Amino acid sequence: MRIQYALREALRNIARNPLVVLGAILAVLLSLGLTFSTFVFGEVVKKNTQRWADDVRVIAYVSDDLNADQTATLLGTVFNWDEVESAFFFSKTEAQSEALDLFADQPALLRIYTENPNIAPASIRVQPGDPEDYQSIVTRLRGSPGVIEVASAGPGIDAMISLRDGLSWVALAAAIGAGAAAVLLIANTIHMAIFARREEIGIMKLVGAGNWFVRTPFLVEGMIEGLVGAGLAVVSVIGVHRLMLTRLSALPEWINIEIANEFFIGRSVFVLIAGVIAGFLGSGLAVSRYLRA
Repeated sequence: MRIQYALREALRNIARNPLVVLGAILAVLLSLGLTFSTFVFGEVVKKNTQRWADDVRVIAYVSDDLNADQTATLLGTVFNWDEVESAFFFSKTEAQSEALDLFADQPALLRIYTENPNIAPASIRVQPGDPEDYQSIVTRLRGSPGVIEVASAGPGIDAMISLRDGLSWVALAAAIGAGAAAVLLIANTIHMAIFARREEIGIMKLVGAGNWFVRTPFLVEGMIEGLVGAGLAVVSVIGVHRLMLTRLSALPEWINIEIANEFFIGRSVFVLIAGVIAGFLGSGLAVSRYLRA
């Protein structure tokens, strides 16, 4: 019976102040929509940086003086390092073919490799288990016998790692800031609802109504507003993402904005729960301050 009363009174409060309630719902929509959007953007960046990380290679150019056994020994040693995901030998013939493809539109360089087929050195190509370990691999390779030079996309790897970590912090900061804004805006809305019913609440307290009997409808109202706003945020963000998938089909192959449904389900549940919690905290803050007065 108490639950029915609280729900009925909450809906009455919402019907009495539709514009104020709409403002609170829009605030939750914007706040949690921003949070959800940040999650989605972070996931897109994470997926793409992981794809790029899978293509990270450290290249160790080996001396022509190494025989087959020495090359095999070096390759086995490198492969067994803890930092290494995979390693393979890239022969001079393969290096020559790669150079011809790479410089196909640069006649001067193409002529050099065509006239000197043995100029491209053989190499061992290493994929780190974690892109952050590339520098350790470079250092160890430079101290290995038979290695004449080591190359890696160091600045690019560092920039990729910085981007990934930076976006994680941005997502966290956005979630905290947006959540705080939603709580405060809901608190303001509930405070206005309490103010509008101040005489009725005063009479209820005079006739012996308990604090929770008075508080509960406002707490329920806040949770409803938070849930509705969060639901709209979920629908809006997923809808925009689906629209982007259809409108941005001509993106380069190395950019992928597709996200698994499991991600959306998990984050949607999180956002909905966050909306309810924000509504509860906001309404609880407003009610507590009023009852103390």
